[in-house]
Amino acid sequence: MSVAPKKELGQHFLVDENILDVIGRLAELGDEDVVLEIGPGLGVLTRYLAARVAHVHAVELDRSLEPKLQEALAESPNVELRFADALRLDPATLDPAPTKLVANLPYNVATPIVAESLDGFPSVRHWTVMVQREVADRYFASPGTKAYGAVSVLVQLAAERTGFHPVARTVFRPRPNVDSALVAFRRIELPENFAWVKRVVGAAFAHRRKTLPNSLELSGLATRAEAAAALGRIGRDPGVRAEALEPQEFVELTNAL
Repeated sequence: MSVAPKKELGQHFLVDENILDVIGRLAELGDEDVVLEIGPGLGVLTRYLAARVAHVHAVELDRSLEPKLQEALAESPNVELRFADALRLDPATLDPAPTKLVANLPYNVATPIVAESLDGFPSVRHWTVMVQREVADRYFASPGTKAYGAVSVLVQLAAERTGFHPVARTVFRPRPNVDSALVAFRRIELPENFAWVKRVVGAAFAHRRKTLPNSLELSGLATRAEAAAALGRIGRDPGVRAEALEPQEFVELTNAL
């Protein structure tokens, strides 16, 4: 049965199995791993994972893929297939708890899924995700660059990069109009107040052309005077913009507000 990818869901099915060993190497798969895969598509990566780890939680939004996935995974008893919105997924319902997130992420939700998983799935210690090249570059972009933004800060506060691999467009069906890449990263210790840091970071980058005090005020998190005073306490000029701050400075700013 042929399945047509849905453009509105950002679907680009992985069809070239030659890329699987690259994913496996970057993911550092082990016999005891429990993998969370978001967007299994046609099950190509799912089968590969199931043969190498203890358990796979495969979460798919598109119910029309169920017959194809059930067929593809018929001989993989260690795969739990769940049809749900990954952004609304309760991690407490995943048993056993996932230790790694390995996925060819749907393009239209890749950034929020990664950002929310950093603290939303505390048992996940390692990520290997296939995303648009532009998105992959953002995760570990340097301050002051065009690619640097809120997700850069959050990922770099939560993890360190362990691998990167450009991916040819030919591994997908349909071929996307953009380049893709695999990026792998390992969890480091989160700041204790990470939930509050996320709010400050989101507000800081919500108005990129504004100074940081103006952006925080427009977002309702602090007055300009409060934000300027907090910046002074961490040794920063009140005219600074969000993209100039190092990730750790956002933790300091949050503590100073």
